[in-house]
Amino acid sequence: MIDALEDYAREHAPETAAPARIAYAVEALAPYWAENSVADVNRHSCRAYGRYRGVSDGTLRRELGTLRAAINYAHKMGRLTRPVHVWLPARPPGKSRWLTRPEAAALLRAAKKSQRARLHLPLFILIALHTGSRKGAILDLRWPQVDFEHGLIDFNPPGRKRTTKQRPIVPVGPRLLWFLKAARRRGTDLGYVINDRGQPIADIKKGFNAAVARADLTEVTPHTLRHTAGTWMALGGVDLFKVGRYLGHSHERTTELYAHHHPKYLRDAMEVLDR
Repeated sequence: MIDALEDYAREHAPETAAPARIAYAVEALAPYWAENSVADVNRHSCRAYGRYRGVSDGTLRRELGTLRAAINYAHKMGRLTRPVHVWLPARPPGKSRWLTRPEAAALLRAAKKSQRARLHLPLFILIALHTGSRKGAILDLRWPQVDFEHGLIDFNPPGRKRTTKQRPIVPVGPRLLWFLKAARRRGTDLGYVINDRGQPIADIKKGFNAAVARADLTEVTPHTLRHTAGTWMALGGVDLFKVGRYLGHSHERTTELYAHHHPKYLRDAMEVLDR
């Protein structure tokens, strides 16, 4: 089993959009599965691994998903005669926390109070709220991807492998465009939009969490900003198909997360039944 994991991490992970995520998962999987063969992988052993790890179902699902992908890759490369079933826990429900506009304003004010992060953290928050993009897409964003003339941001960097986590091209409103132009004057032609003294930022978590604490908010993560953008659009009556396109979601996922916020959700069905 360890050979399948190592081959997958070494040969396939560099070709994916998230090699670091795969590396973390393999590092977590290796100690437990090192003495096991692929034939030992079954529902019972996967559940036992979950008890050994003691992590959330979401984390466990990601790690066992990597195990399944490694086994399938070994089969595809002819190293296994057949794949085996890898049990996964049920997908956890999506987080429902989103920010009201006063809460978003409080978070921005708190971000500006950080001496170290005051130039990049507020801009990160603004981009997330105005575009609904994922944390990784925003941190990867470079200035050539921002079209100031037409007011567009292409969140797909050149050469990025396309994955199920779509990165759309989204329009930029006048308010965000003003902040981007101000930040652009401090940057370089090819540099990262979100940077610390010109250097890219690997993760925003530490500064973001400090701002959340200063704003006296709870259960707020960078992903909350993406969920907030989707919720605000739904509350504003934006067609759910367009919300999904804006966020890079499938229509099914958009309906699952935001339909209940939409003022017209199921209203046509109600009107038929009310006749």
